[in-house]
Amino acid sequence: MGVAVPVLAVFLACLVEAVEALTIVLAAGTARGWHSAMQGVAAGLAALVAIVGGLGPALTLVPLGALQLAVGALLLVFGLGWLRKAVLRASGLKDLHDEDAIYQTQLSAARRAGYRRYAFVNDWYGFTLAFKGVLLEGLEVAFIVITFGSAQGHIGAASLAAGAAVVLVAATGLAVRGPLARIPENTMKFVVGVLLTSFGAFWATEGAGDSWPGRDAALAVLIALVLVVGVLLVALLRRRTAAATRRHMPLVASPAAANSLKDAASQAESSVEPRAGPGTAPRPAADATAISGTAADRSTNAAPHTSRRIARYLRGLKAFGAFWWDFIVGDDWRIAAAVVAAIVATAGLADAGVAVWWLTIATALGALTVSASSAARGFRHTRY
Repeated sequence: MGVAVPVLAVFLACLVEAVEALTIVLAAGTARGWHSAMQGVAAGLAALVAIVGGLGPALTLVPLGALQLAVGALLLVFGLGWLRKAVLRASGLKDLHDEDAIYQTQLSAARRAGYRRYAFVNDWYGFTLAFKGVLLEGLEVAFIVITFGSAQGHIGAASLAAGAAVVLVAATGLAVRGPLARIPENTMKFVVGVLLTSFGAFWATEGAGDSWPGRDAALAVLIALVLVVGVLLVALLRRRTAAATRRHMPLVASPAAANSLKDAASQAESSVEPRAGPGTAPRPAADATAISGTAADRSTNAAPHTSRRIARYLRGLKAFGAFWWDFIVGDDWRIAAAVVAAIVATAGLADAGVAVWWLTIATALGALTVSASSAARGFRHTRY
């Protein structure tokens, strides 16, 4: 299939992530000033270039079979995560990505934050907000660029595709001067999920020691198969969702709308403070001693400096591990477990001379179907 389809997958994935990063950068620049925000953007892009430039050439030194196995397994799990979320969004079981709402949330938080200068950065909050937005959204792109580029031997072409997407989104954002809410992100994520899943299954199976009938031509069949399964899954879940909505909530158009109405009602109730009635006792005045505490209490309750540093270090490690777990494994660990089990079984059976090229993709699509159906059942049980 050549380099065209992998480059298209990189371009679309980068386009989606660049739109999300643009929303965060716009909020940082509008609320905090553009100087520090642009410093954060530059720092984030520099970090991504360093990651791709360092890991990309290093992976070319890995033997092709081991590289295909590792890259295929990671891409398969990663792509199934994208596809699962896209299916749930298209089925109405998960809220669509709303760039306007995200922009308003980020803008409000940025306007409330205080100002602090640090080193050469005038506004540390604006810098870190833009930096994290570019880096965290860009890590998915860097991952796709490195894996696709190293497995195909086209790191340069994949990097150019990613760069072209960034330039396109940046130019459009400057012209519009607002979040790009009209871009069909879910559709693009669905397409990217199909491509990542297909290439991941293809490379993982070959890396495990089996060969596809028709070699590279099998990729076209894989892409069509994953696309059909995804579309059928969306149709099935939509039908189930509509039936459950008609039975339990006839006045609400969809479960997503019901969710929004319930959330709005709960927020309205929690925001109203009950008034003091005739039989309500007045609130006792706060005791100054209870607020400030004595010097002895403060010395007794304050943790030693070393303990606080260790606690912060452990929290940082936990957050770092949680980020990478969510980054690779996603919302349902059972999909990753099923993929690993299928690849191990494929390697063992292929070594014994059994043709099991179908096993990994069949297991992956089966796990996707079970996971999405389970999410739909959980949604109905929770809401109704």
